[in-house]
Amino acid sequence: MIKLSEISTRAPEGLDKKTASIELDRITDRIAELSEILAARKEHSILVVFQGMDSSGKDGATEKVFRKVSPSIASAVGYKKPTDEEFAHDFLWRIHKNAPGKGQIKIFVRSHYEDVLIQRVHGWISEEKALRRIRAINDWERLISEDANTIVLKFYLHLSKERQQEKLQERIDMQRKNWKHNVGDWEARKHWNEYRRCYEDAINRSEIPWIIAPVDQRWYRNYFIASKVLEAMEALPQDWPIVDMELPS
Repeated sequence: MIKLSEISTRAPEGLDKKTASIELDRITDRIAELSEILAARKEHSILVVFQGMDSSGKDGATEKVFRKVSPSIASAVGYKKPTDEEFAHDFLWRIHKNAPGKGQIKIFVRSHYEDVLIQRVHGWISEEKALRRIRAINDWERLISEDANTIVLKFYLHLSKERQQEKLQERIDMQRKNWKHNVGDWEARKHWNEYRRCYEDAINRSEIPWIIAPVDQRWYRNYFIASKVLEAMEALPQDWPIVDMELPS
């Protein structure tokens, strides 16, 4: 049973920013190399899910971890409030069409969990329906894992309440970050405890384990997530496919 209050949001002692930054450069080189093999073999795909409180760094993690991967292989999709068309379908309709095909890496910046978390926090759906949706999510993730050979990596970006306030305030104080400011983020912050409760419950009901990524320090967030992505990719076949080179007569 995961209890978020018992997990640090910071880097472990003994790891410094300079060392992690050097290692991150090596790791992202290797991720790019393995992504080419993934695309060439077309046997597996990878789905990376980033979920977390506002300002936990979902976009930043996407950019830093996958910056060396060809955009023809890795692409990101962001999920916000459903459109009228999306509301007219089941909640996974807009998700399934964005699942990665074999040889691809897809990054979900927010994800299918949005339609459980925010609606559950604000009481827009019943607890019964929220739990039914979590079961549907487990079924969907099992489907793409078993039927499409998709590696599902789900990262909860574990941010402290104190650090979130600092990051939200930066959006007011720093001109280059003003465009990110959204008064709704401050309103959502008032529901911090309820969001944490719903996140924790969803994490513990998940069949595919979540990876809890400490993100108070951006340099450690990037290093930690990249390390986990590389670990998953190195577990896949790493041989280049053999192509029939016989020329037509």
